[in-house]
Amino acid sequence: MSATAAIALLAGAQAATAAGHGEITVAYFLEWPMPFQYAKETGMYDEAMGTKINWVSFDTGTAMSAAMASGDVQLSVSQGVPPFVVATSAGQDLQIVDVAVSYSDNDNCVVASGLEIDKDSTGELAGKKVAVPLGTAAHYGFLSQMNHFGVDISTMEIVDMAPAEGAAALAQGSLDMACGWGGALRRMKEHGNVLLTGDEKEELGILVFDATTAPATYVAENGDMVAKFLAVTAEANAMWADEANHATMLPVIAKDAGMSEEDTMSTLSTFKFPTVEDQLSDKWLDGRAQNFMQGVAGVFVDAGSIPSALDSYAGTVNTGPLKAASGM
Repeated sequence: MSATAAIALLAGAQAATAAGHGEITVAYFLEWPMPFQYAKETGMYDEAMGTKINWVSFDTGTAMSAAMASGDVQLSVSQGVPPFVVATSAGQDLQIVDVAVSYSDNDNCVVASGLEIDKDSTGELAGKKVAVPLGTAAHYGFLSQMNHFGVDISTMEIVDMAPAEGAAALAQGSLDMACGWGGALRRMKEHGNVLLTGDEKEELGILVFDATTAPATYVAENGDMVAKFLAVTAEANAMWADEANHATMLPVIAKDAGMSEEDTMSTLSTFKFPTVEDQLSDKWLDGRAQNFMQGVAGVFVDAGSIPSALDSYAGTVNTGPLKAASGM
């Protein structure tokens, strides 16, 4: 928690300055390349919204929730659904305003190669030491996979570690398994193997997607600003969908993500960015996402990670700004 608190304080100092000038603070992740970063770096957001945006990077979605709770951050891009569910289940008034990215292949658990454990020998995971960033998409994926394989997690030693730390510990040989995403997951795979591919996870109903989220009060009072923000994101996604733009966009995205162009491209190729039309359909925000969150909450309650779930997660999705954005 101390690291999270420090980040929240730093973000707070920047946000306090920002609030005085009608500016807004937006949270995002490093080593998590997305088309919006091209718009971020070329000033498309500032221009469309008529204000200065302060961008603050975070390590986990749980830290984003804390920063939104304290009023330091107004929008979080690509917050994982599980940390969002953890926060809203605890009573934090947050809302999902769009589907930022779907990425079944870019969030997973990796077993140390020396163990030679695959999906046919998962019984051998009993008693093993695993690093999991608690309350995140990786945590949900870990619990769902262990549940699928019938592995009793009470027999395992579970350590709460951010993905980058988990990757380093796995490389040093001090862990049997580590879970994470992005650049950290790529480093984990150099020292081990996954149990299930992204497609195999999706078949089991283990969706992995991130959302753009915001405090409900901010959305209620600034719906037009949120709509403008989402319209720019959609524009950047549409630009990236046309391969003719890759040569222009890739170097900018890579630099902002703190990654090489090669790693950025290999990560982006595992990402899907649903169109606004798709997001507003029953595939995503017109029902499926809400039901999925109910399922995530159930898994976390069963695992003892959260005390209780909401009766319904329908109120945690607000498609108003996205619908407005589709007309911009």
